[in-house]
Amino acid sequence: MEAAAISRVLPQMNFNQNSTPLSPEAKSISAFFNTSGISMQSISNGKGNSNARGLSINRSVEKDIVGRTNCSAGVFTYPGNAIESHSRVAEEKIGVILLNLGGPETLQDVQPFLFNLFADPDIIRLPRMFRFLQRPLAQLISVLRAPKSKEGYAAIGGGSPLRKITDEQANAIKLALEAKEVAANVYVAMRYWYPFTEEAVHQIKRDRITRLVVLPLYPQYSISTTGSSIRVLQEMFRDDSYLSRLPVAIIQSWYQRKGYLKSMTALIEKELQTFSNPEETMIFFSAHGVPVSYVEDAGDPYRDQMEDCIFLIMQELKSRGIKNDHTLAYQSRVGPVQWLKPYTDEVLVELGQRGVKSLLAVPVSFVSEHIETLEEIDMEYRELALESGIVNWGRVPALNCTSSFISDMADAVIEALPSATAISASPAANEEAENDILGYALKLFFGSILAFLLLLSPKAISAFKNHII
Repeated sequence: MEAAAISRVLPQMNFNQNSTPLSPEAKSISAFFNTSGISMQSISNGKGNSNARGLSINRSVEKDIVGRTNCSAGVFTYPGNAIESHSRVAEEKIGVILLNLGGPETLQDVQPFLFNLFADPDIIRLPRMFRFLQRPLAQLISVLRAPKSKEGYAAIGGGSPLRKITDEQANAIKLALEAKEVAANVYVAMRYWYPFTEEAVHQIKRDRITRLVVLPLYPQYSISTTGSSIRVLQEMFRDDSYLSRLPVAIIQSWYQRKGYLKSMTALIEKELQTFSNPEETMIFFSAHGVPVSYVEDAGDPYRDQMEDCIFLIMQELKSRGIKNDHTLAYQSRVGPVQWLKPYTDEVLVELGQRGVKSLLAVPVSFVSEHIETLEEIDMEYRELALESGIVNWGRVPALNCTSSFISDMADAVIEALPSATAISASPAANEEAENDILGYALKLFFGSILAFLLLLSPKAISAFKNHII
């Protein structure tokens, strides 16, 4: 599976009984930027605003961009009134960093990619006293899971298209900003594969950027996606004399932006017209799931934001005269823990049993084609739907480089620029850095011995295969 598809595997396991909640990681965004800005509760507080760190910004100008973009070409055409002057940022050397999960580009990349994924403490959550097992455990899981994951990537051509598409989105956003008279360098920062976040940050330093906007390519915020990437940025910025003074703004979530909503509804409306009876087609929103504990124990706003997002999309569709039935389900659950319900596979079977004949799948938490759209939805779920009695199947494409979407992302960057402020170190991070080095070394030593024994245990390997593979 793609990074997002596997990213929440084994989020708790059985170790989570006494584990440290993820709330500090979620709250670290507030510590990341030294402002009096918004709290976690305010992440989803608006239906028409971007949530940029430091202030809530209303869009002062709304434009319907009618240009079209091919991702590979990256060439934009805009109506003349779409270009505005932004003299207030003319003297700055602006950078934009796009956050994404990344994905293996070849089958040989799959196992090391999985290791990077499972070595993330925001993905496999271990109690503090067992965190020295993070990397040995990641190695075990990645080795066991790699064969099945390789099958999925082989089915879509031998690797993830995510890097190529994200690079094209970066170029498209750069061109869109230039069309709005804002010069900016746009960087791609992948969490688990190349180009890694660290590479992008080093390039930002080399380019001597003076103001930075962080734009996660996740419409909705989750601890395990945006939150994990922000934690990495925080760690890098904390002790660096240049980065710690760099004014930074982060757009925490943007699912409520009108440009995004209009782009999504336009794609849905277009795909509905491919059905012989569009008005009878069920709109089936499929979002990536997260473990229930993320929401109930760690305060992850993902579920609330997702439900709000679906409501806003349906409102926009109704304004266009489209009043189809719709439902939301969550895909890609893995492992023994409970995930957000209802599950996509179970809902597809239920819809077939209820007599639904036409279904339009909408991958609502993804803005790029990747394994969860190309293999999981297009292959696995399509086959299940047809077996369950659904006759007419369709799927809305990911936004990719849709011009209205790209233009809206450029607007979001421009709106966020005034809120940029220097980073401050969080007390929690400083406390973590002051941990006893000798004590950690001893734990690592004994943990390595334990992990080695675990690797040699047939029963342990069998248990992992039954619950994780």
